[in-house]
Amino acid sequence: MFTKAILLLSLLSIGIVQLSMTIHAAEVPLSIVTSEIVATSSVVEQPSITPSSDEAINVTNVEHKLGEATFETHDLSPWGMYKAADIVVKSVIIGLLIASLISWAICIFKSIQLNIAKRHSKKLLTHLLQSTSFSEASHDLTQQKSEALIFLTATQHELHLSAAGPTTDEALKERLVARLERVQASISANVNLGTGVLATIGSVAPFVGLFGTVWGIMNSFIGIAKTQTTNLAVVAPGIAEALLATALGLVAAIPAVVMYNHFSRSIGSYKAMLTDILTATMILISRDLDRKKPQAKPLAILLNDDKSPVNIVSKES
Repeated sequence: MFTKAILLLSLLSIGIVQLSMTIHAAEVPLSIVTSEIVATSSVVEQPSITPSSDEAINVTNVEHKLGEATFETHDLSPWGMYKAADIVVKSVIIGLLIASLISWAICIFKSIQLNIAKRHSKKLLTHLLQSTSFSEASHDLTQQKSEALIFLTATQHELHLSAAGPTTDEALKERLVARLERVQASISANVNLGTGVLATIGSVAPFVGLFGTVWGIMNSFIGIAKTQTTNLAVVAPGIAEALLATALGLVAAIPAVVMYNHFSRSIGSYKAMLTDILTATMILISRDLDRKKPQAKPLAILLNDDKSPVNIVSKES
């Protein structure tokens, strides 16, 4: 009985082993087929993925090369940017260059004019201060070349007109002061010529350059919309051309403002010198009038007079 049971168990174990071997033999081809199917599918799908990524890389490279080619074709020198600019931007650039040339021309002219005028006026003022009378001051003017000589000419003309009829000291002085003030205003207006142009260029040139920049950038954005690309190499040249107008606006405006401030100070000192010449002329006229007054006294007598203001102050001190 026991032997039969062992034989039965042996037969069952042999059957189980054969069944498991059969199942394992059937599973190996299935896994191989499955792996082959997966490999085939990957091989089939790989060509569809690889060409698309390569195509994207190629498109990117093409765009990059096109941008570099476009960037290289643009001449980014000032002359090259001017030639490639729009007609409005070109007009702005030409106008700013002309304004800059005008500023420098005015600077050279005013520097020479003011230096000569100051030197001659200083010499004339020294001559007036060293003179004891108006006749002495106006006797020999051949060595004087100042524009301020018109002060002496106007004074002589007024004295000649006043001598035709009766007059008083106060009336004569009023007429002389009025005439000489008008002469001073005329000389001041003459020396101020050109400074208004400098002020206008200094204040307007930046806005003109800004207008050219805005117009150029607007054209650049229109070009971006037409080409449908935002590559910086394509956009940068147009923006650089537009910014050139702003740069030239500053180049024209900054020197003009500096020149205007310099000449304003220089003209102010020259006007002060003209005022000194006017005052020196009136002092000489007043001195001549006092000499011809019958009640006038010599200065020594006035200083020795006890009622003299100078002596009163000296006694009080």
